[in-house]
Amino acid sequence: MFNLRNKIAFITGGASGIGLAIAETFVRAGAVVWIADRDEENGRAAAARGGFRFVSLDVAGESECARAASTVGNVDILANVAGIGHVGALPNTTAADLDRLHAVNVRGVFNSCKAFVPAMLERKSGSVINVASIAGIVAVRERLAYTTTKFAVVGLTKALALDHSHTGVRFNCICPGRVETPFVLARLKEYPNPETAYRDMASTQLNGRMARPEEVAAAALYLAADESSMVTGSALMIDGGWSVGK
Repeated sequence: MFNLRNKIAFITGGASGIGLAIAETFVRAGAVVWIADRDEENGRAAAARGGFRFVSLDVAGESECARAASTVGNVDILANVAGIGHVGALPNTTAADLDRLHAVNVRGVFNSCKAFVPAMLERKSGSVINVASIAGIVAVRERLAYTTTKFAVVGLTKALALDHSHTGVRFNCICPGRVETPFVLARLKEYPNPETAYRDMASTQLNGRMARPEEVAAAALYLAADESSMVTGSALMIDGGWSVGK
């Protein structure tokens, strides 16, 4: 197992799903972990259970991210996981929908990096992990706004890696396919036949199933660890073969 002892990690969107799985994985690897979320109740409960520290944060607010960085201090690992979605093609996507997703999915990553990365650059050390999506690699039907923002996250990650290529700070992103998060599992229960709905949703992935949050967290652990020191500017796909096509 990769070792994160003596490292401090800050994870946005850490109250549930992929963010929580990453927090749990990092703690097991020996890191001191801060989680941030705008869901303060669930965030504090998750922190109490998992041995994390918690800070309330809406990443869409630049000043909020700056305050979080002031509270937390220097970090070795920054994992930007917070994100939101929207179902819709052009006719049923409004400019407000696009702005809402951009504020969290793109500007949220930017705000977090602006708050935490300068100290990493000064210390010439750090790993930044942005959670994008397979929708940042290939277009997804009926996900116009979501796909747009996730392509932006992949581009932002690559631009950061290029601009800071000789600083000792690495920038990578993870692009999951469909994942069995609490949000997805709750949505499945809304269908008349959840098992059929699961198969339909998982059918885009060649192995016929969704990923588990801990499988995405394992990729984040690798990117956080010193063993991935040669990896920067990458978009690591955890998609069950979705991007290969059928």
